Amino acid sequence: MYDVVLLTLGSERDAPGGGCGSGACCGGADDTAAESGEERCETPRVPVLACADELTARGARVTTVTARSDSEIDEVLARLDGPPRADGLTWPDSDGKTRLIVATASDGQLRAVLRRLVRRYAPPPSRRPADLAANRTVPDLPPVGVLPLDPARSGTARDLAAQLGLPRDPAGVAAAVLDGTARRLDLLRNDGGSVTLDGALLGAADDAGRPLHWRARVEVDGTVLSDGSEPITACAIGNAGGYARLGEVDLLGGPDPADGRVTVGVAVPVVTRSALGRKKVRLEVRRARGRAVAVVPRDEKVPFLDDGVEGELSRKRSWWTEPGAWAVWTG
Repeated sequence: MYDVVLLTLGSERDAPGGGCGSGACCGGADDTAAESGEERCETPRVPVLACADELTARGARVTTVTARSDSEIDEVLARLDGPPRADGLTWPDSDGKTRLIVATASDGQLRAVLRRLVRRYAPPPSRRPADLAANRTVPDLPPVGVLPLDPARSGTARDLAAQLGLPRDPAGVAAAVLDGTARRLDLLRNDGGSVTLDGALLGAADDAGRPLHWRARVEVDGTVLSDGSEPITACAIGNAGGYARLGEVDLLGGPDPADGRVTVGVAVPVVTRSALGRKKVRLEVRRARGRAVAVVPRDEKVPFLDDGVEGELSRKRSWWTEPGAWAVWTG
């Protein structure tokens, strides 16, 4: 018999200054709603209710929770803690009877929960235990079930659940969590204090869709893809394949979310001339795989998307791979 927590975040946003994972949830309820006592996102969406019914019918004890802040997410994650350790570290239960399903309207919401898992279980460097793998800074995080709240997107803009081939219907998710297996996946941590599940895309376009060039030093395990002196159209940092292509350009060469490597691609415009002296611009894509990538912007601010969440890079940012650190329940 399993206890299953069905966790929904109170906002679709997971961005600095707003949204679950950033200290304010439920879309940033306005003062009028607060004064009237209204709460947004109170009623679980239909897929959540359907999944709860499926789990209950299969004998699970189900709790539905809507979290509107990091602290409320943390209260749910505390149910996954293991027994006390002699070293005093908080550690996940490797044989727990509590299972977690995250109902997600976006990859950013799933990322918000994984970020809190990492913050809960990552030991301080000064207290690194002997039983932590040498190539990791976090233990094996508890597997999570993923319940997508929106239909699968077609084409190249697929969410992570679609890329991983996870069940999307409530009955399939319930079966995976209760009877399926845990598929372990790599996790990207970064020195900004967050995590990446799918990937990041650095760069932007103007209102007419033309790419805005920027400059940065991009280095993967000592291999320099750009030294910061030339314009860059886009840089993709991939764990999975959400940013593998940009229009017709193949940025990443077959990223694998379980190979222990981060895949990086940098698109640089190169000007050539024909035999008649006419200018022609083509994109040169430089790719590399490795344990870590560092991006040092030379411009003041470089816009980016990280698991679909917008941000701006104004200082050095490094991403590194935590092989097999997190897991999903799959049928």
